[in-house]
Amino acid sequence: MDSEGDDRVTTRDDIDAYLRGLLEVDRFKDYGPNGLQVEGKPEVRKLVSGVTASRALIEAAGKAGADALLVHHGLFWRGHDGRLTGWLKARVALLIEHGISLFAYHLPLDAHPELGNNAQLGARLRLTADGRFGDQDLGWLGRPPAVMTSAALSALLQFKLGRAPLVVEGDGRSIQRVAWCTGGAQGMFEAAIHAGADAYITGEISEPQAHLARETGVAYYACGHHVTERYGAPALGAHVAQCFGIEHQFIEIDNPA
Repeated sequence: MDSEGDDRVTTRDDIDAYLRGLLEVDRFKDYGPNGLQVEGKPEVRKLVSGVTASRALIEAAGKAGADALLVHHGLFWRGHDGRLTGWLKARVALLIEHGISLFAYHLPLDAHPELGNNAQLGARLRLTADGRFGDQDLGWLGRPPAVMTSAALSALLQFKLGRAPLVVEGDGRSIQRVAWCTGGAQGMFEAAIHAGADAYITGEISEPQAHLARETGVAYYACGHHVTERYGAPALGAHVAQCFGIEHQFIEIDNPA
């Protein structure tokens, strides 16, 4: 538990309005709606944060006495047909049963300069950010704590994230410039190459990126979608709790992806 609170209460709508401004929600073109996705009870005393609004997380939040749930991956995405059936109906039903409001922030949470996934990952790896690249400036560019070999960066990632990355070696160059973008950002690899990176860190890899790494000499590190995006939601949740004087708890639901 991150904070005990002082029995203060805020409202669902106050949190919604505050986060819309803090995360600059309206400036992003995203894959789904950002903000309040499911309306629960109007008063919030306890906020739970997590990475994905899975059934396991919703059940855990209900047991923890949450009034609101704050996640990076919400329930509704572009391409869904809108029917509440199967797994989606089950998740929504749990939220309604417990009166839990669901707040979800996708790209706005990736991008926030202090509380976002990229900022939080960079801080854990002691990367000094000094630039942005790619679509909507979502990618980050910077320097490692020291000039590193590919093997040294791989070891740092494993130590800090608790999981060995999948590495596609480049040409063995010293790593002086690192680009990173959390989650499923393998499609931004070319932009990272053009931005002058010696190495690219993200969550996932697809078939084309292995060839690009070998042909351009830029090393590629796929560390896991979940593990690279497990830091933004608790940082944001703790911030909201501090601002409003409410209780906050981060609940980890492990995901091997």
